[in-house]
Amino acid sequence: MHYNNVKKTLLTGKYMQYTRTNGHMLLNQEFITSTKFYDSHASIPFFGVSDSIIWGRFTIQNNTQEPTLTVWMQYTNISNINIYAWINDSFKKLSHSENENLLEDKNITAPIKFNLNLQPGETTTYYVSIEARHPVVLGLYIGSNTAIDTAINRLSFILGAYLGILLSVIFYNLFLYISIKDRNYLFYILYIFLLGLAQYTLAGFTYKYLWNHHPDFNLYAVPLTTSLAAIFGIIFAMYLMRTREFTPIVHKIYQGFIILYVIVIIFSFANLNNVSYFIINVNSLFASAISIYASVYIARKGYRPAFFFFISWVAFCVGLVIFSLRNLGVIPSNDFTTYVLYLGSAIETILLSVALADRINTMQKDKELSQNDLLKVSLEKEMLIKEQNIILEKKVHERTNELEKSNTQLEEAIFDLKSTQAQLVESAKMASLGQLTAGVAHEINNPINFVKANIKPLKMDLDDIFSIVNRYEILHESKPDEWQEKLVSIQEESHKLDLGFLKKEIHQLIGGIEDGAERTAEIVRSLRTFSRLDESELKSVKIYEGIDSTLLLLNSSIPEYIQVIKNYQAKGEVECYPGKLNQVFMNLLNNAIQAILFKEEKDNREYITISIKDINNTIQISIKDTGLGITPEVRSRIFDPFFTTKDVGSGNGLGLSIVFKIIEMHKGKIEIESEGMNKGADFIITLPHTQTEA
Repeated sequence: MHYNNVKKTLLTGKYMQYTRTNGHMLLNQEFITSTKFYDSHASIPFFGVSDSIIWGRFTIQNNTQEPTLTVWMQYTNISNINIYAWINDSFKKLSHSENENLLEDKNITAPIKFNLNLQPGETTTYYVSIEARHPVVLGLYIGSNTAIDTAINRLSFILGAYLGILLSVIFYNLFLYISIKDRNYLFYILYIFLLGLAQYTLAGFTYKYLWNHHPDFNLYAVPLTTSLAAIFGIIFAMYLMRTREFTPIVHKIYQGFIILYVIVIIFSFANLNNVSYFIINVNSLFASAISIYASVYIARKGYRPAFFFFISWVAFCVGLVIFSLRNLGVIPSNDFTTYVLYLGSAIETILLSVALADRINTMQKDKELSQNDLLKVSLEKEMLIKEQNIILEKKVHERTNELEKSNTQLEEAIFDLKSTQAQLVESAKMASLGQLTAGVAHEINNPINFVKANIKPLKMDLDDIFSIVNRYEILHESKPDEWQEKLVSIQEESHKLDLGFLKKEIHQLIGGIEDGAERTAEIVRSLRTFSRLDESELKSVKIYEGIDSTLLLLNSSIPEYIQVIKNYQAKGEVECYPGKLNQVFMNLLNNAIQAILFKEEKDNREYITISIKDINNTIQISIKDTGLGITPEVRSRIFDPFFTTKDVGSGNGLGLSIVFKIIEMHKGKIEIESEGMNKGADFIITLPHTQTEA
């Protein structure tokens, strides 16, 4: 290889031979004559991630008057690089550089630059050893110090211009994001920032300026920044092209790509860079193809931002393809092919920014069209409203008349309903009153019949006595000589009537009448105790008096096989409305009797147990029967008005509803316990001893 033009640089890729070793080799004659070196056919050879040491050798002759030549490595993401020269049958180490140690001297240029110490006319063979944790892109340029500095300055200028474009786009879109709060701009800003960070990491500038005191981070910097840029680029593409709406399948594929890039970051921090770079390469290839397909598909549907996305992505991909073809030696290496990747990236960012701006214009036009449509619709609605108002006023008038008519009918229906309700309540009262009257009549009838039966014999006995008394009165009107004869006749009749027996019988008959009258008076007193018609205010009474009076009135309706058991364990003093509380006892005891009567299989002895006991400041009354029992379904509705389990015509379903309201009026509660059908029921009433009168 000959260097002839001091104004140009010479790319060494096609003139070099390469080999790999698993460790540091002994630099001796055997290594020089090794046949394991192979020729390169690429201007800029590419090596994947490997744990081996890459060796390259080239021979160059200085055909200029320059006192020495300089070698420059454009891509600096290399852990260690050493350059040796074969001089006087021995190896001499010319220079060394690395990016795994602290970079103390910030004046060192980011690109690697070595002096070859090659005098004019001399020819020397050089050996380059490279160690890297990342894929190696071996772009070695040889030239005069002036030519190399010019190339480095050109690279710095292009990277600076590229940075200026990125910063301009970032701040412009940041201003738009602050103004309109559209998250598309936020994702785009993050994508552009991370894309630039990835590019500068590849160029070695971030190592020099950002984390020079943390060289270990350089091991993960490339896959990390590349993956983050790709993630936010995909997110931006998803929101910009609205893939969820237009292409749901592509939207899910994009989500899969994001997951893979997250895996890349994890593998990178796990020191699995070979896996990380493999996923990055495959992911980038398929993501690019999917993005082009999605942008074309969505653009054909008339969505303009997808068209700009397609152009920008094609521009970036074209730059990437040209750059790759240059590295493979397919096309010549020049400034355009060297820096086309930055150019394509800059065009991409600008076009994407245009896409966002066009999106704003589209949204603005859509908003204006929408506002015009709304205004048109509003005017049409206004005209329609005016027309409808006329019709509406007419309908309102008609409807008002209908409502007035309906209101009149409703008032009549409510009146009828109240009348019906009053009749039903009155019917319930009359039914209870009829039952009460029948019981009272039956109870009074027995002593009255007894009195009536005693009156006739008493009258006959009195007639016999009065006949003798009348004969004595006639004796006073007779002559004295007739007295003896008539006295004998009266005496004989007295012996015949047996006045002593008559006297005893009269006393017995009068005693029977007296007992009947007393029994009748007792029934009347019980009826008065039950009704309490003269007590409409709260009064402290003994609760068992009301229960006993109720039992007396129901005595005629209790069959002989039903035994009433009283278990009074409390004084029973309670403040209440006595008449209303007696109505509760009447309904519950009457229901208990009917529950036993309706039982299909009755025992020889059925029971109604009435218990009274004090619990804290309350009194508890239990009325338990051995009747039909109550199912859970019936128990949940038993206090509902008009609910009854009796046959039609046998009850109106108001009894227990009235009971519930009376207990509620007394600030008490009523509970039901029943084990099921034919196992009886227990109604438990709990009342406070005193009431707070409202």
